[in-house]
Amino acid sequence: MHGNMQAMRYTILSMGSCYVPDLPCGYTKRFLLHVLRSRGKLIPAATMPTVTLPPKENALFKRILRCYEHKQYRNGLKFCKQILSNPKFAEHGETLAMKGLTLNCLGKKEEAYELRSDKKYDEAIKCYRNALKWDKDNLQILRDLSLLQIQMRDLEGYRETRYQLLQLRPAQRASWIGYAIAYHLLEDYEMAAKIIEEFRKTQQTSPDKVDYEYSELLLYQNQVLREAGLNKEALEHLSNYEKQICDKLAVEETRGELLLRLERLDEATEVYQRLQERNPENWSYYHGLENALKPSSIEERHKIYEETWEKFPKGLVPRRLPLNFLSGEKFRECLDRYLRMNFSKGCPPVFTTLKSLYNDKEKVAIIEELVVGFETSLKSCRMFSQNDDGKEEPPTTLLWVQYFLAQHYDMVDQQTLALEYINAAIESTPTLIELFLIKAKIYKHAGNIKEAAQWMDEAQALDTADRFINSKCAKYMLKAGMVKEAEEMCSKFTREGASAVENLNEMQCMWFQTECALAYKSMNKFGDALKKCHEIERHFVEITDDQFDFHTYCMRKMTLRSYVDLLKLEDVLRMHPFYYKAAVTAIQIYLSLHDNPLTDDSKELQADTANLSDKELKKLRNKQRRAQKKAQLEEEKKNAEKEKQLKNQKKKKEDDDEEIGGPKEELIPDKLVKVSVENPLEEAVKFLMPLKHLVKDKIDTHLMAFEIYFRKEKYLLMLQSVKRALAIDPDHPWLHQCLVRFFKGVSESRELPEVVRTVLKQEITRLFGDSNAKSFNQAYLTKHSNSIPHRLAAAKMMVYLDSSTETKAAELATALDESLNNRTIQVCTEILEGLRSGVFGDCKERTESYRAECHKLYPYTLAFMPPGYEENTKIANGDISTETEELANEM
Repeated sequence: MHGNMQAMRYTILSMGSCYVPDLPCGYTKRFLLHVLRSRGKLIPAATMPTVTLPPKENALFKRILRCYEHKQYRNGLKFCKQILSNPKFAEHGETLAMKGLTLNCLGKKEEAYELRSDKKYDEAIKCYRNALKWDKDNLQILRDLSLLQIQMRDLEGYRETRYQLLQLRPAQRASWIGYAIAYHLLEDYEMAAKIIEEFRKTQQTSPDKVDYEYSELLLYQNQVLREAGLNKEALEHLSNYEKQICDKLAVEETRGELLLRLERLDEATEVYQRLQERNPENWSYYHGLENALKPSSIEERHKIYEETWEKFPKGLVPRRLPLNFLSGEKFRECLDRYLRMNFSKGCPPVFTTLKSLYNDKEKVAIIEELVVGFETSLKSCRMFSQNDDGKEEPPTTLLWVQYFLAQHYDMVDQQTLALEYINAAIESTPTLIELFLIKAKIYKHAGNIKEAAQWMDEAQALDTADRFINSKCAKYMLKAGMVKEAEEMCSKFTREGASAVENLNEMQCMWFQTECALAYKSMNKFGDALKKCHEIERHFVEITDDQFDFHTYCMRKMTLRSYVDLLKLEDVLRMHPFYYKAAVTAIQIYLSLHDNPLTDDSKELQADTANLSDKELKKLRNKQRRAQKKAQLEEEKKNAEKEKQLKNQKKKKEDDDEEIGGPKEELIPDKLVKVSVENPLEEAVKFLMPLKHLVKDKIDTHLMAFEIYFRKEKYLLMLQSVKRALAIDPDHPWLHQCLVRFFKGVSESRELPEVVRTVLKQEITRLFGDSNAKSFNQAYLTKHSNSIPHRLAAAKMMVYLDSSTETKAAELATALDESLNNRTIQVCTEILEGLRSGVFGDCKERTESYRAECHKLYPYTLAFMPPGYEENTKIANGDISTETEELANEM
């Protein structure tokens, strides 16, 4: 919903106590002009006297309206100035309103902004209600008021307004539909169904005539009946009007669903069998058939699929679904047939279809044994098994088996074996893009994102016209911190003559912006990271505003089912992973800025250089000089690009003068950081609130809330956060740390009101019993002594409660025995970062020995490489420019 289709926005033009609604879309412009023409006045506040223009100025004002209608904005502005230059009419609200509209259309947003206050929907509703006091039956005001009410989800108000519209215009279709939707959204389904039925009776449609809009009305009516729980009536309705409904597939699917609800299983079986014949690859039809036949054992359930194989011998789904519930030899037999079929055809996504089975260790062992056996036989006799009497397989079959095995071993964290198989496949077919893509993925999972980015670049070089591979490559580059290279990669597919970053922002390319934010955060460029997070937040605001496009359109076109789905989606929009990732990143940055406020650069530099030797100082100066030179060149390049971009934008504005858009404050990284330095926790709360309401099922939401409230010392909100987190996962390591800090914080706080202290004491007794923080931490450690992440959490809290236990805590956290569970690259990296940052005190030797142990376990992971590894890699790859420059500077 971007680009040519501009998001509708509401603006309130405020001049003293005078308000005018302004919406840059046709019907509201007409309404504004209607109000101005018919009354000769705006919607005034109760105390504001109406100013009537004398004939000369009134004639000028009418010319302003005509100029606005005919898009002659400069002439209109000239007439506005003529009226406002007269001291008597300098504050004339109507003229100021028209001046604001005209300036905005001319692109003079800074001047127009003085007259505007964007998207104050609640204020707009008040203005419309005020306007209705003057003219309670004004259709345009009522329509626009209903738009605002549905936008703000004031459903009670929306129902009242739609009722008034229905009384005024009972012959209009939109009046009935709007009133029915109001009841539907208020979950009064029976009333909504009655209204739609009354309206349907007024529609004169021939039973044989195909009318799409009437068909959609019938399907919407059926949806309302189903949601009301009137399944029998819904089925009868479907049968009665089946011939007049265009979407025959929806009819069949709905019939099957209703027959299942009504326990009419034989009829439901017939429906789902017909649907299977129509599309044998649809998983939901098989589930529907299972629910209709109600098999009493696994054998009966399997028989359903065996019968389907015979009907559809080329179908993949009837061969895949039984793998979910079969086990042992039956599983092996079915898997064998499924894999042979896919490997012979050369089907790349076969591993993806089996990924869900990897939660079952027994099934994983069978998969590995079977596919390794295939590879051995194909190498020796070009058949899946030496006992096969069939024909030989083509050479590509072995390739796809190796491709599968590489993904399999990557999935089970055996990256060395995975690389062996993928390298063998690349050696046999060095032009297949999918092989390089999997190799990059293996390196990413092995913890070497830089190597992964190089192999992904190799993949995209094989087909530079493939946008998917291009996007993947850019994503990997961002993960590796190569922001400039990623921007250049994306520029191959962005609009010419415009900055790639600006174009991607304009296209709401949120995967790029989330990865950019994470890349900048890892480089400690918090301003740039926050800019990306705020850009994503703005996209969601725009998507919400874009609903305005559909409130009238959907009723006019009768796409009512889609419209209701849209409203429900918009209500939970910020549950989307893009928003969640951006919000989490922003909150983490704000917490970091609160814990470590930015200091003056010069002071920081003086503190650092005081401890350096002459040679190190010289090296640092050279490095700074190079960085300064590089920054200067980049600045010049950026300025040139900006200048070019401004020219393009100016030209675009001249070509499209009538386009209206509310002024947006430019997001400047330095400014964002300065604002957050003043009150970072308040900024973090802005991102947190949508998550608290919409992403309640994720424990991280409540733990981040705790981190914010802990720093704000809001104990009751901290209690709320930990209680919600406990309901999701009481043994989570991060939650344990939060509980211990909360316990200690409450016990040490002396300034709590007595009522709050009483509540907290009761809840702490309920949560922790009679134990203290230390004994609670020890009990947690005893319970989870075999899990590395839980041991780490307990070790951190051990030091937090008693700093003299640093050595013991470090021993606890750094254990890497085979008997310990949940050992991953991420957990080991976190432990190593903790050792380096001094969480467990000064322990350089332990840190180095731990790094060496981890390197043996994860030989490809960058975080565990020996010191100087990256510099040596650069020299090995021929990148010795830095060292050469340093020598030159020293000479």
